[in-house]
Amino acid sequence: MTTVPFPAPTEPAADRTEVFLRYLDYFRESLVAKVSGLPERELRDSRLPTGWTPLELLKHLRYVELRWIEWGFEGRDVDDPWGDRQGDRWHVDPSEDLGDLVAALRAQGAHTSAVTTAADLAAIGAPGPRWAGAEPASLERVLFHLIQEYARHLGHLDIVAELAGGPTGE
Repeated sequence: MTTVPFPAPTEPAADRTEVFLRYLDYFRESLVAKVSGLPERELRDSRLPTGWTPLELLKHLRYVELRWIEWGFEGRDVDDPWGDRQGDRWHVDPSEDLGDLVAALRAQGAHTSAVTTAADLAAIGAPGPRWAGAEPASLERVLFHLIQEYARHLGHLDIVAELAGGPTGE
């Protein structure tokens, strides 16, 4: 399904940074493969009481990385850190398509990888609005949070893809 191999615990890695980045790459590409394998009509329709769609999930995970890495860890000024939302729901504009959303996710992933390889995992994020008054977290804690976010949402997408007749499994 995905061209990125599962980062098996038995495969050696140079360090913890490489482990984090392998998992994030694997989860990102698994998300792309699952969403890309869905019929077109299933991308914008919801099969769940909560109402989210596969395209909305894809966009959400791109913004999760933006919020935690750029707006949070780097402390950058981000124009619209909640650009994946409209009110209290995830949102994809009708003008946004799968190709654009995949490209944005991959670009965000490339940025995450660049920041991660240039920093120490123990480095503490820059103070700023992302932390809502709390002390900034270390890069390692941010990456761990991103991994759980991807893993949880990929499980959700597995169920939706199965209901829609799309790809399932790892």
